[in-house]
Amino acid sequence: MSDRIETEVRAILAEQLGVELAELRPEASILDDLGADSLDVVEMVMTLEEAFEIEVPDAEVETLRTIADVERYVASNVAA
Repeated sequence: MSDRIETEVRAILAEQLGVELAELRPEASILDDLGADSLDVVEMVMTLEEAFEIEVPDAEVETLRTIADVERYVASNVAA
């Protein structure tokens, strides 16, 4: 995964979830560890879709449970 994608994803998540970058460990649960609710997740996904010009189907959103899940998803779906 590119460092650029990881850095951008983490910056977006920190801003969207109102947390410090240091809290964004790869294994951190978006809901449990970072305190996101369903509205936070929707806003996060919309921001990621816009920033990376990707589309995240609703079924895929449910699989994005940790920071690492989000980073992997974005990295694998960003146009080369």
